[in-house]
Amino acid sequence: MAQRVKTDWVLFGCILALVCFGLVMVYSASSVVAELKFGYSGYYIVRQMAWAVLGLAVMIGLMRLDYRRLNSPACAFASIGVVLFLLVVVYFVDSRAHRWLRLGPVGIQPSEFAKPALILFLAYFVALRAKAINNRHTLLPALVAVVPLAVAVVIADLGTAAVLVITAAVVFYVAGLEKKYIWRALIIGVICVGAAVAWKPYRMVRVFGFFDPEYKTLERFAWGEKVKTYLGQSSFNRDPGYHVRQSKIAVGSGGLIGKGLMDGKQKLFYLPEAHTDFIYAVVGEELGLLGCGTLVVLYLVILWRGLQLARSTQDDFGRYLAVGVTSIIVVQALMNMSVVLDMAPAKGIPLPMISYGGSSLLSTLILLGMLLSVSEQSG
Repeated sequence: MAQRVKTDWVLFGCILALVCFGLVMVYSASSVVAELKFGYSGYYIVRQMAWAVLGLAVMIGLMRLDYRRLNSPACAFASIGVVLFLLVVVYFVDSRAHRWLRLGPVGIQPSEFAKPALILFLAYFVALRAKAINNRHTLLPALVAVVPLAVAVVIADLGTAAVLVITAAVVFYVAGLEKKYIWRALIIGVICVGAAVAWKPYRMVRVFGFFDPEYKTLERFAWGEKVKTYLGQSSFNRDPGYHVRQSKIAVGSGGLIGKGLMDGKQKLFYLPEAHTDFIYAVVGEELGLLGCGTLVVLYLVILWRGLQLARSTQDDFGRYLAVGVTSIIVVQALMNMSVVLDMAPAKGIPLPMISYGGSSLLSTLILLGMLLSVSEQSG
């Protein structure tokens, strides 16, 4: 007898609402810039719609696939291996930013696909070793897989690497990892993040722009001038607080209900990356607190349904798949919003399903397809 399939229509509807919301906001945030730059106001939205159609098709395909078929070493290690290979390739192909792999008119960002690859690997590996999660024979192989992926991503994208590491920590914590290992990992993580920030001047500029924008504290130290000279190598050094300052002006001017869709002013060459990393500020200006609050509620629905699935799913693989997917999407959304609202240093990280970017949208819908599969097939 065929297994009864049960679709989580609340989660499915929430995902569709976020994708549609994102398409509307991408057009609003990018139309003027696209008209002036390319002579066509729909330049960005047409591309985003194409990625949305592809992503939704892939999501539905994964939703109908029994997620247990992904519970194999072939899927887990192959996904990690392919992404690592692409990250190495893009490092040499894109010698400047180390981010983009160009295939004709289409640009792919391999670091985005590290997210579903990592979640798939973590769900497989932690489920396999759930009863011995604190054994060194479990932790060492996990580090061998996770650390190279994070290092390969951090070369060009510290924000995405941070999301990956935080998500891995959440999955291991839920699996019962002892606190002593969590503290050790936290200390090592802080050291590695510090090294990654110091490695590139623009990252240090962003950190100082958040904590000490006028370098007053830095100047108290004897080595302060050397650090300032190093920071001067970044073009971002001209005004490190500019992005966030314009973002706060946009959000603050929106008030309760906003200025109206398409009527925002900060996106008109005042707010950099208005249709990508800082699109939440455009939402705040045009739709006000009501629009921003609606987005938060939609992400909370994903958190709620994901945690419900994690609790109700009977098998370990499905449970950790649900935990991982839910964590990575919610963590990324919180990190993006925290930057826009000046609650954290600037990081180049998109708002899931809202920001412009085909790779980000596709990878997020792949993740949500796996989550919907757990909903449909478990029980």
